Amino acid sequence: MVIKTERLILRPWEEKDAADLYEYAKDERVGPSAGWIPHTSVENSKEIIQTIFSAPETYAVVLKETNQPIGSIGLMIGENSNLDILEDECEIGYWIGVPYWGKGLIPEAVRRLVDYGFTDLKMKKIWCGYFDGNEKSRRVQEKCGFQYHHTNKDIKWEITGEILTEHVTCLTKEMWE
Repeated sequence: MVIKTERLILRPWEEKDAADLYEYAKDERVGPSAGWIPHTSVENSKEIIQTIFSAPETYAVVLKETNQPIGSIGLMIGENSNLDILEDECEIGYWIGVPYWGKGLIPEAVRRLVDYGFTDLKMKKIWCGYFDGNEKSRRVQEKCGFQYHHTNKDIKWEITGEILTEHVTCLTKEMWE
């Protein structure tokens, strides 16, 4: 599936994207605030593409202007989510490389994927979360209409081994319409 916005193409990740992925995913300002460890090599990024980024509804955020991946976005449906949600609900996750922060690209991608989730996948609710201190992610969620739902304090985040506080937001189909 390929999904387009005004400035972006959301498409499946490909192994040939590994060097571009590594370029942005190695940055210490990106992964930790989103709950993952920075990539350590192009080979590590290739492995992430083959395993994690091969999941259904996971997309490279590609800038139309350059045709290169600059971030990632995806929908984790039902039991594939990090949250305890129903099968007609999903969680949206996203990140973008530092040079593209503040340009409105991730809100553009989120709005389009939310539309796809409600219209094509027939989701009833889309969840999202951000960790304490990740104000950029909080702002994206606000801009895209997500409403605060609850906070999970002192959760052990398996990926990094840290104890984190996660703020959870959601958007229902009725709110979106």
